[in-house]
Amino acid sequence: MKQICVFCGSSMGKSPEFSLAAQTLGQILVERGITLVYGGGKVGMMGLLADTMLAKGGKVIGVIPRHLMEREVGHRGVTELRVVETMHERKAIMAELSEGFIALPGGYGTLEEIAEVLTWAQLGLHHKPCGLLNVGGYFDHVLAFLDRATDEKFIHPGHRAMVISGTDSGVLLDQFDQYQPPKVDKAAFALNRL
Repeated sequence: MKQICVFCGSSMGKSPEFSLAAQTLGQILVERGITLVYGGGKVGMMGLLADTMLAKGGKVIGVIPRHLMEREVGHRGVTELRVVETMHERKAIMAELSEGFIALPGGYGTLEEIAEVLTWAQLGLHHKPCGLLNVGGYFDHVLAFLDRATDEKFIHPGHRAMVISGTDSGVLLDQFDQYQPPKVDKAAFALNRL
């Protein structure tokens, strides 16, 4: 993989584990020669991740809507900064540029972004790996929700398997390299025939 998109918080969060995870992921991406594609911010975990990579000589592509750039949260020091008009355009460009997607701890935006790329994968619009870096059990409740939705037959087990999760960023990236998209008969599943 050459370019990976990381979704994460525009704040640092409460636990120092989160900051450490962002720094560790940034270092590993640089070591593996992987370019970061991210939301273009200079604040919070987003900024920390980008700054870590830049300090180690890594390449960082930020994509940020103009209204956020005008609030002075855009990171002008990244390798490449694309300023777009809308959040929708931002997400489309980030998805186009990336070969995989990782969510670090974050809030509504992080959850929405990883859910959208997972939905696109479920619909067959892309076949790229999607993962949760489950730092300090941050995504435990999300994973439990996905398990419940699978048990209740709202999510096909093959689609549930699309969500790669782990606590170690290096292992998570290794799993990305081995990822094979599921082959799911969605129509039969929808009719409860599986």
